[in-house]
Amino acid sequence: MSWPPHITVAAIVPRNDQFLMVKELNNHREVFNQPAGHLEPGENLLQATVREVKEETGWEVKPTALIGIYQFYSDQDQTLYFRFTFLALPIKRVSHDLDPDIIDCQWLSAADISTKPLRSPLVATCLQDYSNGQRFSLELYNEVKQT
Repeated sequence: MSWPPHITVAAIVPRNDQFLMVKELNNHREVFNQPAGHLEPGENLLQATVREVKEETGWEVKPTALIGIYQFYSDQDQTLYFRFTFLALPIKRVSHDLDPDIIDCQWLSAADISTKPLRSPLVATCLQDYSNGQRFSLELYNEVKQT
């Protein structure tokens, strides 16, 4: 197992009964995912979420709630992931440039997403939690700084 675990963020971005999704290549296969990526040095989870959505879709978003914290072990790359998934409201499309790893971004219904190949089981699990009404206040998240 790869150690330390990877810390990732993802955003569920709903609009008019559809969700902002990205199509990307994973092991030479086209798959769908929520806009997501790794936490980078010097940023907090919310900043990482906003950055990843903008890089992968060109959309500016505002995180409004935590959907959940997920632990996932990938047999494929033998890596342990901790994924923080946030609900984010779309503000506006600010760019049409996409991260080089992204093939396309699309607004898809939950029914459409269920027919697509997904990056990991996390995609469906997070979407199901959202559909079940699972939301946690962002007050749950606290960034404590050194004094």
